[in-house]
Amino acid sequence: MTGSLPDDVANVLDLVLHPDKPVHVALRRQVPHLRVLSHCKCGCGTAYFELDTDELEPARTGPGTVVAADVQLHTETGECPGEVLVFAQGGYLSWLEVCSWSDDIEVNLAAARRWLQPPS
Repeated sequence: MTGSLPDDVANVLDLVLHPDKPVHVALRRQVPHLRVLSHCKCGCGTAYFELDTDELEPARTGPGTVVAADVQLHTETGECPGEVLVFAQGGYLSWLEVCSWSDDIEVNLAAARRWLQPPS
């Protein structure tokens, strides 16, 4: 999706921002302009973005901070140990969050990426 983001972050954004939803299409246009400002220190893979908004149109997500995309994660055995959330602030991509609901299954960006891939 972009060469300026780490592959894992870009891939997960590509998998959760659906090309058939108008708001997601507008957010996808912002991805090539994103930079990762920081990561969560716990190792979950949550990434906080920096974006130069001067040259981009905001997506119609509404004012303030909103969850622009959320996808539950399902393992190969059908368990649902967490989710991926994409946040926008004022119509601009702000951060990608990897949430764990399980103490038994490690949920991080690499696992999310694997579980979000369509079956081959």
